[in-house]
Amino acid sequence: MQGIAKKIQNRVRGHGRGAWVCTPKDFVDLGSRDAVDKALSRLVKQGFLRRVGRGLYDYPRTSNILKRPAPPNIDAVVEALARRDGISIMPDGIVAAHQLGLTNAVPAQNSYITNGSSRTLQVGGRTIKLRHVSQRLMAWANRPGAPVVRALYWLGENIAADKDVVNTLHNRLSSDIKQDLAEGIKLLPTWMTPVVRQVSKGEGVS
Repeated sequence: MQGIAKKIQNRVRGHGRGAWVCTPKDFVDLGSRDAVDKALSRLVKQGFLRRVGRGLYDYPRTSNILKRPAPPNIDAVVEALARRDGISIMPDGIVAAHQLGLTNAVPAQNSYITNGSSRTLQVGGRTIKLRHVSQRLMAWANRPGAPVVRALYWLGENIAADKDVVNTLHNRLSSDIKQDLAEGIKLLPTWMTPVVRQVSKGEGVS
């Protein structure tokens, strides 16, 4: 048991404080699930690890301002959730729309879309909202054009086709993103196709 705990410590330290959220699945190569769970519980009791949610742990950093452990890294939490549950997760469309300058609205909480189930989680004192969407949208995960597609989905058919939206995207997006959108056009719903064509090729932009 001590050997597994030490190996877990070494692996966690390799990611640095506050940079990684781990799950038991991240240590299945070190021993049985029962042995890993017991080692993680021991490390939590020793204060090396912090349990931030069900099956979620981090190696907390101390906030220089608050003089106490800082909240868990939300991006790391989401990545751990995806690994733990075997699902894909992306930021919600409102986040992408805001970053692209298409709306002044900001999400009230950490909001994401997923091919997993819709649910609201409390992790480390923070709320994480997961909303199930179609596999067609999730097929854009890890592609350069993903934020644009998420933003257009969130805006909806009528607003997404607005000339100001098209012009904003056409002027802001890099050529690589425009090319990715053009190459993935068959993955888009019918209503979004002409919008993406205008954005990527400049058709109808004035």
